[in-house]
Amino acid sequence: MSIIFSWLLLSLAIAITAWILPGVRVRGAGALLAAAAVLGIINALIWPILFWITVPITVLTLGLFALILNALLVLLAAKIVPGFKVDSFWWAIAFSVILAIINAVLHAIIY
Repeated sequence: MSIIFSWLLLSLAIAITAWILPGVRVRGAGALLAAAAVLGIINALIWPILFWITVPITVLTLGLFALILNALLVLLAAKIVPGFKVDSFWWAIAFSVILAIINAVLHAIIY
């Protein structure tokens, strides 16, 4: 039940973030749930591998490359999920930062 609840909470966070940012669009509840699922899978499977591969450049950039990596993975999710659109790399960076903040706030309120 915890996974489903986290998935729905991430869906809510994505909906709020897409509502805030004009460069991010989600068409319908199906696309919203699919985007949350794909982002969850990407963050669980692909993110750790890419993070460990890019540790040297992340250290050299004082952690800023992790933000770039997040944006690239958001763009990957936008390519995979029909109905989830991110206009540019900069909107993907803004999306990942605001999504992290909203997700943390929602988790702090709920848990």
